[in-house]
This record gives sequence, C-alpha cells and structure tokens, in this order.
Amino acid sequence: MRRDLLASFVVFLVAIPLSLGIAVASGAPIAAGLIAAIVGGIVAGLVGGSPLQVSGPAAGLTVIVASMVQTYGWRATCTITILGGLLQLGLGLCRVARAALVVSPAVVHGMLAGVGVVIVLAQVHVVLGGSPQQSALDNLAELPGQLAAPLWQPTLIGLLTIAVLLAWTWLARVGPPALRWFPGPLPAIVVATGVAWVLASDAPRVDLPDNLLADWGPPELPSGSLPGIAGAVLAIGLVAAVESLLCSVAIDRQRPTGVARTDLDRELLGQGSANMVSGFLGGLPVAGVIVRSTANLQAGARTRMSTILHGVWVLVLALLCGPFIEQVPLAALAALLIALGAKMVKASHVRNLRHHREVPSYFATLGGVVVLGLGEGVLVGIAVAAIMALRRLTRLSVRVEEAVPTADDLPTQATWHVVVEGTLTFLGVPKVAAALQRVPAGTVVDLDLNVDFMDNAAFDTIHQWRLAHERQGGRVDIDEVHESWYERAVTGDMSSPRKSPPPARWWAPWATRGRRGETSELDAPGVSPSALLLAGVRDYHGRTARLVRPIMAELAFEQKPEHLFITCVDSRVVPNIITSSGPGDLFINRNVGNLIPRSGSRTTDDSVAATVEYAINVLGIRTITVCGHSNCGAMAALLAGGTEVEHLRSLTRWLRHGNHSLARFLDTEPDGQPPLARLCQINVAQQLDNLLTYPWLRERVEAGEVELVGLYLDLESAQVSVLDRASTTFAPVPGDNPGDSQTAPTTVA
Repeated sequence: MRRDLLASFVVFLVAIPLSLGIAVASGAPIAAGLIAAIVGGIVAGLVGGSPLQVSGPAAGLTVIVASMVQTYGWRATCTITILGGLLQLGLGLCRVARAALVVSPAVVHGMLAGVGVVIVLAQVHVVLGGSPQQSALDNLAELPGQLAAPLWQPTLIGLLTIAVLLAWTWLARVGPPALRWFPGPLPAIVVATGVAWVLASDAPRVDLPDNLLADWGPPELPSGSLPGIAGAVLAIGLVAAVESLLCSVAIDRQRPTGVARTDLDRELLGQGSANMVSGFLGGLPVAGVIVRSTANLQAGARTRMSTILHGVWVLVLALLCGPFIEQVPLAALAALLIALGAKMVKASHVRNLRHHREVPSYFATLGGVVVLGLGEGVLVGIAVAAIMALRRLTRLSVRVEEAVPTADDLPTQATWHVVVEGTLTFLGVPKVAAALQRVPAGTVVDLDLNVDFMDNAAFDTIHQWRLAHERQGGRVDIDEVHESWYERAVTGDMSSPRKSPPPARWWAPWATRGRRGETSELDAPGVSPSALLLAGVRDYHGRTARLVRPIMAELAFEQKPEHLFITCVDSRVVPNIITSSGPGDLFINRNVGNLIPRSGSRTTDDSVAATVEYAINVLGIRTITVCGHSNCGAMAALLAGGTEVEHLRSLTRWLRHGNHSLARFLDTEPDGQPPLARLCQINVAQQLDNLLTYPWLRERVEAGEVELVGLYLDLESAQVSVLDRASTTFAPVPGDNPGDSQTAPTTVA
C-alpha cells in the first residue's frame, strides 16, 4: 500500500497538466479533461484487466475529438464517446481483444507520430499568441505569418515552460533521487504560472467552472449522415481500444515480478465502461496512456490501487483547488503539448522498423494523418502495409551459375548450379523459366529449392523443364533437403510429412559422436582443432545463418535479454540448451566455479559485480540465475585444499571466493551424496547469498523487484534441478515428459 500510495501521487502530478492541455487541444471544455482523468483512474482502474496501466485523456485522440467537436458539437461528441465505449464493451464480451493487435505496429507508431506532428503544428500558434486553424496544412501555411508577429507574453511563457521541462528532465537524471518524485510537467507549469502572475500577464488562462458538472447537460444525438456518425463511433472505439491494448502489452513487458499479466479482454471491458461513464458526465474519451502508465510503473506501483487513487486525487484537486488551476496560462499548457507531441515522433521506432523493412508503412501513415486526417491516414498506412506484405509473399530470388567441376562430375559434362529462394508462385514463373532457359542442354544441374511455398503452376514449370532437360542428355540433382518433398509433389502426395532434423555434422564435438564411418577430409587424424572450428563456421553459414538472420537483425542495435545467467566456464554446460533459449534471451557471465565475490571482499574482483550492475541498472533485467553443475573442477580443487592448483597464482586467488562455500560444506552433515556433488550444490546456494551482500541489490530483492534463482545440472543424467531457497533443497524442474527421471529433493544446507 505504501508503494501504491506514493506512485498514485506521482501519476496524479503527471495527469493534471496533461489532462488540461489535451482538453484545450481537443477544443473541449477544460473540465472535460479532468473528468476523463477521474473516470479513467477510478472506473478503468476498478474494472480493467491491467493492474498497472493508467487510463485518461489521450493525446492520440485529440485530432479525432477536435474534428468531432467542430462537426457535431460538444454534447453530441459525448454521445459518440458513449457509443464508442459500448462498442468496446461488445468487443470485450466477444473476447476479440487480441484481434485488435493485428494492426501493424508500423501503422500504430506512424499514427501516433502523425498525431504528434498535428499537435505541434496547432499548439505552436497558441504559444505565439494566435489561434490554431482547422487542419494541419492550414496551420503550416499560417505559421510563417505567426512567427513574423508573435505576442511576446504568451511566447515568453511557452518558451519558459519548455526550458524548465528540459532542465528538470536533466536534473532528475543527474541530481538527487528526490527530484524524480516530481515529474517535469509539474515544475514547468508551476514556474510558468508563477512568472505569469509576477508579470501580471494578460495572456489567456484556464477557464474552469466552479463545479465540474456545472455546465452538464444530457448528451445529444449527433445530427448528420449515418455513415459519418458510424465512422466517428468506430474511430473513437477502435483507436482508443488499439492504443489501450498496445499500452497494456508494453507495460506487461516491464512489469515487476509477482504482478499478474494483463487480461486484454477484461481491459477492453474496463475501457468501454470508462468511456460510457466519461461521455455521460461530459468528459473526453478515455484510453490507456503510456506516459502515465510508465510513470506509475517507475514509481513502484504494484496493484491497481495506485491507478484508482490517482483518480481520487484528481477529483479532490478539481473540487478544492479550482482557483489555483485557473491561474495556469494556456500558453504553458500548449508548450507542454508541444513537448509531448515531439516525443510521439520517436527515432527509435524508425530504427526498429527499418530492420523489418516497414518504414514505408510508418511514413505513409504519418503523412496521411497530417495531410488527410487520422482515419484516412490510418487507411493509407494499412494499404501500404498490405501491399508490402503481398510483395514479400511474391519475393523470389533465382541464381544461375556455372559450378567448378569436381571429381564426381562426368568428364564430358559441365555442372551448373541453380538456386531458387523465396516464395515460388505463378507470379514468379516467368522469372524462373527465363533463368532455367539459360542452362545449356546436356549439363549436370544442381537445383536448390530453398522455398517456403510452391504452388502448382510453379511446380509444373520446374517439373516439365526437368523432364525436357533429362531427355536431352542432362541430369538434374535436387538438394537432399527438398528431394523427398519434390518427389511427393510428382506423385501428388502433398500431405504434411513428419519433420526430421537436418543431418548433423558427425565430426562436431556436440552431435552424434559415434559416426566415424563417412569419408571426409575432417576425419584425418592430423586435422587441427582450428580446422574443425572453421568448418563449423562454414556449416553455420550454410545452414543456420539464414534462419537466425531475422532475429539477429532485430537485436543488432539493442539487446533485450530477460535473464542474467551466471554459470561455470565448464565446456559441458551450455546455458542455451538447458534453458531452451536462443539469441538475445540470456545475458551470460561465465567464470571458474560460477563464483560471485562478496561485497567488500579482501580479494578484490569487480568483473561479476560489473556484470550484475549492467544487467540490472542498464538492461533492466529482473531475474538472476546461478547455475552450478556436477563434477566441477573448481569445487574439486577446493575439496583438495587448493593443492592441485597452487602453482597457478591467478586461479588460486580466484578460488578464495569459494571459501565460504567450503566452510558451509564443512558445517553441514553428510546426506548420503558424494562430497563433491554436495559441495557443488551448496556452492549454488552460497553464491546466491553472496549476491545479497551488495546492499543495493539486497534492497531490490527484498522489494520484489529482482528474483534470484538457483539451478544445478547433473551432467550424467542431464537433469536440471531448481533450488527452493525457503527449504534449501534442490528438486527436479517439473516436466511434461512422463519419461523424465524424477529424483528425490536434495538438502544442500
């Protein structure tokens, strides 16, 4: 409750200026922003499915709401908000929340960036003392004239607001931690309001009614064409739903240990309920917002109580502090929205999308929103994304080259290599046919079909060419991976075969060690280890590189591991195999004996501590795993008193970090296990205790922000056991395979 109370106050401080600014930008009554913040906090917080997401008026909806206010009027817009909430309720009851996530992130990010550009173009006029126009293009056209003759008082207030916001952001990063409790928008608005009061400025200010519901009236039915009204309802309901669901997914990726994952269907029910209540009370549309949700998470919230309380604080402020809010200059709120709109255009999104070749969808959506409007811009982005998807489905690469003859080739025949890669449909038939015609008659052809799909037209083209080529004295060899598939296509049997693993390299240290009967230059006794290693690299390029290239391209500029894995350098321990993880999943530290030097140890070594600090504080990892294993050479050296390695000075100094494990081993009674196995298990528990000697890490573990896990790998049985720290026992990890060996728990300390 203490954490939720503090977090709710932080979110409340963020919500007040943003809610007022979004109301101004939407052309709605100022009170509508506060009502939406109250309802979003209390109603969406109580009913929604995300415990940490904060809902309220969203900047991404300002363009839609402003257009509706101009077209239908404010009270009719409230009716549209109610109907949009009813649509969200229906979607939630139909349990189709995940279907909303089918929209490409490139389109969503492009939409938000376009909205950010529209907000900036409109609010610049307010900061300069003018009034925004009805469209982004009109605002852009009027901007030079506005810049030529600005009003100095609102301009000064706006620039001061942005300067304080930037300065506070920098101070909160490098200054005392207490500054982080006060988010930048609050001091920026306070300073701007104070300066306006000192200067007795006549710049326009917030006009707040004495009672939030003083101007309340029943919502009115919008007058206009039915398709236009239906489109408005869909725009409010779907855009708010997609924005809320994407925000929920983003917060889920950062949620602390012990916090439940979002129920997306329930979250739609919560958003729908909040929009119906907000629309009835005269508030703006409600959606999940990433700025307030991130502030809630970083402030330490653990339950939905933080979101609910933030709504309560907004209600208290609106009822008791109206005169203070009315002193806020509109230019300060506009400057705050300019900063918020600029943040909505993120270069990181463009970099991530560039790796997946989706940048055209992003910029098409952005440009469409700015030039045509939000709904039209989203449709343009979706259309571009669909065209690009179709283009990928028909992408095809065909290479034809004359191969270097080998001893297996017939002496009178030349050998050609044809590689077909991609998706082979009837659209690619002309390209494939033209390439195959370049192959001379009577030659040996090595045909590689590296395709993920082949329709009947493409198959028939290749099959008929193969028959004609062989009739002219040639030979066509299809690579062994696709030969059985091709033969089944010839016979008409296109049922899905059982997948079999690709042939393993018998000479590799890891796989099928017993196969030594094949002829290979790598089978010679004098082959150097480096030759085997380089052969493995070549095999990686031939088999594996193309499979991992998409994920490696995604990780090329940013690593996002989920676990810090500390284990031994022993070559028999392969973390990615025993955890079934892949590239980018584990942040691994390997050392002799999987040792962790204690804080303040006389034998100083910061290598492991540096890894832990980087993992927790830079990468945001929240799980640290220490994995030991049986027959550990470091533990055997400790049992022998270090006599085996006393001539190795660096290793001897390093093993001193295991003395606490040895002392703990000597203080425990034998449990029937071999001494070495018992010490290896005790060492895992001791290294987890060594982590807790670092005060900053211990605080986070006790607060539930970081989880410690102990694992033990028995090499002989290949069984992984997990440490129960409460009972200090190791037990096998539960598995779905009934054939897995299950051993009794082992007490380690």
